[in-house]
Amino acid sequence: MDQQPKSRQVTDRDRFLTFALAAAEILVETTPDGRILFAAGALNSRLGRPAEDWLGRQARDLLALPDRPGFDLAFARLLARDRLPPTRFRLANGAGTPVSCAGLRLLGRDASRLCLTLGAMPAERPADLPAPAGPAGLWQAAEQTARDGGDGCMLGLIELREADRPLIPSPDAAARIRETIAGTLGSEDLASELTPGRYGLIARGGSDIGALGEAIAAAAGNGATAATRGLALEAEGLTPLQRSRALRHALACFSREGLERLDGEGFAEGLSGFVAQVYARAARLRQAIADRRFQLAFQPIVALADRQPHHWEALLRPDPETRAAIGGVQDFVTFAETAGLSEELDWAVLAAVCAAARRVRGARIAANLSGLTLQSPGFRDRLLTLLDAEPLLSHRLLIEITETAEIENEAEAVRTVEALRQRGLLLCIDDLGAGAAAFRYLRAFRVDYVKIDGLYVTAATHSEQDRSVIAGMAELARSLGARVVAERIETEEEASLMRALGVEYGQGWLFGRPGPLPGPLPGGGQAAAPVGPNALAS
Repeated sequence: MDQQPKSRQVTDRDRFLTFALAAAEILVETTPDGRILFAAGALNSRLGRPAEDWLGRQARDLLALPDRPGFDLAFARLLARDRLPPTRFRLANGAGTPVSCAGLRLLGRDASRLCLTLGAMPAERPADLPAPAGPAGLWQAAEQTARDGGDGCMLGLIELREADRPLIPSPDAAARIRETIAGTLGSEDLASELTPGRYGLIARGGSDIGALGEAIAAAAGNGATAATRGLALEAEGLTPLQRSRALRHALACFSREGLERLDGEGFAEGLSGFVAQVYARAARLRQAIADRRFQLAFQPIVALADRQPHHWEALLRPDPETRAAIGGVQDFVTFAETAGLSEELDWAVLAAVCAAARRVRGARIAANLSGLTLQSPGFRDRLLTLLDAEPLLSHRLLIEITETAEIENEAEAVRTVEALRQRGLLLCIDDLGAGAAAFRYLRAFRVDYVKIDGLYVTAATHSEQDRSVIAGMAELARSLGARVVAERIETEEEASLMRALGVEYGQGWLFGRPGPLPGPLPGGGQAAAPVGPNALAS
C-alpha cells in the first residue's frame, strides 16, 4: 500500500474533527462541571466570538438564556448516562437560532471529558427536552446571571395596578398577558409571572421594561396600569454569593409585597445597597443566632403510595422580635449567608434538631445544611465528633443539602458527605431544579433522596413543560440510585400527578402543615419543638 507523503498526513484528531463538523456546526469539549476546554466550528459567525474566547466559559453560555435551565438537566443526564441524544435548544444570538445538541463522554483514557455537538436542526425535529418555564426558570436564570457577574443584564420587575393598588388579573386576562409576553420578548430575554399580577424580566437582548409593562397593562384591560423597576445585575465589589443572595431577596420581596418593599430593603441603591443593609444588621443577626431566637416546626414527608410518614423536616421559625427586625424564614437564611453567618446558623439549627431527636424515639428528622457549611472542615469535625459520641443520632437524622449557596470546594464537601454516609446518615439534595448547582451535587455526591422544587409541582397541573421536567428529574435521580420527594403538594390532583410522574414521596399541606413533632416521648406525652439556649445545648 502506498504511503502518503508526510506533508499530507493527517492525525486521527484532524480526521475525527472533520467528520464531526460535517454533521455539526459547533464542537465543544468540557469538564464535568461544564467548563469549555476545547471549541471549534462556527462560533464566530453564529455567536460573534472566536473559538478561543469561549475557553474557560460554561457550555450553557452558548445557549439562549431561557434554554439554559433545560440544558442543565440535559447535561446532568449526559453525566449520568454518558450520552445525550439530540435535543433542541436555541443559540445565544439575536436570532435565537434553533440547534440540535448531542453529547458523548470522551472515549478512551480520559473519560472525565464530555464532547458536545451543536448542529442545524434536521428535517425531522429531534426529541425535545423542554426548558423549565415559569417562576422557577426565571429565578434560576436571574440568580445564575447575577452570580456570573451580570454581563450587562437588567432585572425588570413589573407590577399590575388599579387605582394605586395591586391588581390580580382574571384568568382570561392572565392568558392574554402570557401571549403578549411571548410575542414581545427578544430571543435572549426571559420573562415570567412570579405571582399573580407581578412579573419579572431578564433583559439581555434589548427588551424595554417600560414597553413590556405597558403591553402587559394593555392586555390586562379595564384601565390597568403597570409600575416598573429596573435592577442592574452587575454590582462591583460584591462576591458571586452576595450578588446571587441579594437578587434572591429582591425577587422574594417583590413576589410577596410588590415594588414598595424594595426601597425599604436598600434596593434603591441596587444589589450593593441591600448588602450594605445586611452588614448593618449583622451584629443583631449574630446575636439572634447565638440566643437561639427561633423555634422549629416539623412537617411530614409521606410515601405517596400509602400516605404514611417516612420522616419529618425541621423548618426554621424566627421568633416575633427577630422576624420584625430581619424578616421571614427565607430572609433570615439569606441574611445569614450574605453576612457570612451560615455556619453559625446551621449549627444552631442542627443542635435544635438533635435535641428533638433525643426526645422522640422512632422519628427520623431532616435538617437543612447549606452548601457553604458542607465544605467546611471545621464544621465537619465538630459534627463527626457529635455523631461518634452519640451513634444513635445517625439513625435519627437526615441531612438535606440546600443549594442556597453554591459549593466552591467540592473535594471538602465530598469528604463530608462520605464521612456522614459511613456513619449511617441519609442524605438528600434539596430543591432539585431551582438552580444548576443541584445537578452538579447530584453528580458529585452519593445521596439517598432528591427533592424537587415546589415551583415545578405547583405549575405541573397546567404546564406540559413542567410535567416533562419533573419526569426527567425523577428518571435522572432513579438512575443514580436516589428516591424522589416532591414538595409543596397541596391538592389530591397534584399528589396523583406526582405519582404518575415517578415521584415516590410527597411533602405539603395536603399531608400536614408544619407543627410540633408527633410521637411519644420517653416519659409519655407529645414532643414539642425545643426552645431557648438551655434546651439546645449540645
